[in-house]
Amino acid sequence: MWIENKVLEGQYVTLEPLSDAHIVPLQHAVQDGESWKLWYANVPREDEIPQYVAQAIRQAETGDIAYAVRSKLTDEIVGTTRYYNVESAHRRAMIGYTWYAASVRRTPINTEAKLLLLSHLFESCAGIAVEFRTHFFNQASRAAIERLGAKLDGILRNHQIMKDGSYRDTVVYSIIASEWPAVKNNLLSKLCK
Repeated sequence: MWIENKVLEGQYVTLEPLSDAHIVPLQHAVQDGESWKLWYANVPREDEIPQYVAQAIRQAETGDIAYAVRSKLTDEIVGTTRYYNVESAHRRAMIGYTWYAASVRRTPINTEAKLLLLSHLFESCAGIAVEFRTHFFNQASRAAIERLGAKLDGILRNHQIMKDGSYRDTVVYSIIASEWPAVKNNLLSKLCK
């Protein structure tokens, strides 16, 4: 596989390759904030976590890598994130399927998790681009992606059909390799505050 499936560790978080051992901790994490109730988000309900984890593990066979996010402060699993649509021939991937317990949002957790994922992709794997996608109406996610330093590529209109039958306009952002040094400095400065 192009992206090595390994533990990524920082000061605030540890990203652990997703396994069945994370099912119960993720069920606890998803209860904090009940994010599955957000109509524009694709967060599993507590009872959907086993299937969610199983599917993510299966997708590892195609090069996708899902992680459980562990807070080093509490030693608890507080959410999940992943590389997906990994294209080894083109050295690019998407980062997404990210959700967190409400109690850790707007903390260093997401900033450092993205720093670890981006560092691994651009520095260890010589990636040339990473992409982020979110629902047009997911203002919190859009703001978080923009705070990383990702640039808006555009909007894919009527891109997906949501569970409720509504159409999703998908907002697409990216970071390319030449932008990585500045993005990295931006993320490191946010962690130093």
